[in-house]
Amino acid sequence: MKKNDEFILDIIDVTTDGSGVGKIDGMAVFVPLTAIGDRAKVKILKVKKSYAYGKLLSLEKPSKSRIDNDCPCFNQCGGCVFRHISYDSECEHKQNKVYENIKRIGGVDLAPNTIISDSPDRYRNKAQYPISLDYNAGFYAFHSHRIIPCEDCRLQPKIFSQITTAVTEWAKEKDLSIYNEAENKGFLRHIYIRKAAKTNEIMVVFVINGNTLPNREIIGRLKELCGESLKSVQININKEDTNVVLGLECKTIYGEDYITDILCDVKVRLSPLSFYQVNRTMAEVLYKKAAEYAEPENKNILDLYCGAGTIGLSMANKSKSIIGVEIIPEAVKDAEFNAQNNKIENARFICGDATAAADKLAKENIFTDVVILDPPRKGCTPEL
Repeated sequence: MKKNDEFILDIIDVTTDGSGVGKIDGMAVFVPLTAIGDRAKVKILKVKKSYAYGKLLSLEKPSKSRIDNDCPCFNQCGGCVFRHISYDSECEHKQNKVYENIKRIGGVDLAPNTIISDSPDRYRNKAQYPISLDYNAGFYAFHSHRIIPCEDCRLQPKIFSQITTAVTEWAKEKDLSIYNEAENKGFLRHIYIRKAAKTNEIMVVFVINGNTLPNREIIGRLKELCGESLKSVQININKEDTNVVLGLECKTIYGEDYITDILCDVKVRLSPLSFYQVNRTMAEVLYKKAAEYAEPENKNILDLYCGAGTIGLSMANKSKSIIGVEIIPEAVKDAEFNAQNNKIENARFICGDATAAADKLAKENIFTDVVILDPPRKGCTPEL
């Protein structure tokens, strides 16, 4: 096998990033945009020692799980990878991957429970849109920072695309410079939007390479577009030569410093830097399941990486005490406010690194019955 060879390939598996997997002479070939059950004509793009990458040229026989793709950006955007198959098939693939990992990594042959899910569309409550130099909002292509314009992402509320259109048109009219990541020049970097699912409150944040917004006519346009749902317009200052989206400083230029959502009957204040699950409906299902396992009645609970305190506070009415630990100061302030706003008196929050905080609590002989852990993707330190 070598580059530019063409083969007819039967797709027998799929990776977590959506690439179909076939085999040629025992060597795995990864082919994006294919599905289990496809018989595909494939062109080899790259050959490694034990595997290869291919490109789909045509379908000789399509999989029964295939459906018509409903997003014009799907083949280019780095977001969705399964919009070419049915949602039932997607869930089946994901459930199989969980099973395979439990068996291979954990050494346990244990089938997972059936996936619990809701609508696969319009469920996200947050989006960060980079802006291209020709004033289009969109998302990055897979494994790159090339911006793919997207008029209406099917994962976001419809109002998000209306907001991005209003902002990009305004920015173009006012000749605002767009940030060029390669040169670390330009003013407007990202449009960041949050929408509270229960209260419908909306926050719009302009991520800028500067100190202030030179023209605020856009606020009027956003008010006209969103009506009373628009609760907060802010700027986030990011002057760093970095691909990290948000800087550390936010300034409110209209409305409140936060929006409020309701999760597990707890009012949750959300500022721009606060962590919050992007799928509120399924987060509520998840937190209730966590409470079922934790059995929090009259227990002391330690909530590490607590963000705005949402998981721990959802159990506070039954527990003896809640101690939340979070390293982002703004999120801790939100957690403290959320406790006060919900009249929760048995919760305290520590601003700091989780490992250091756990060590400090241990030295203070703080007794804990249950630990809630929702760590970052890199996981926890061995010390923690």
